[in-house]
Amino acid sequence: MAHGSPDQSWTRARIKTLIGRRFDKNMTLSALAQMLHRHGFSHQVPARRAVERNKEAVTGWRKET
Repeated sequence: MAHGSPDQSWTRARIKTLIGRRFDKNMTLSALAQMLHRHGFSHQVPARRAVERNKEAVTGWRKET
């Protein structure tokens, strides 16, 4: 969110924009994906939601923050 994104997910397009702003370099999305893979990064998406998830507690926390 510190870089202007509405949420905390890091997409390749957002990373590309950040690299462009910070280092004044343009990369294609495929080149960026290869670089991230080379450095050990991979996409990680949870297979399912946590069983312990408390919807009311999450809603309350979001309102407080």
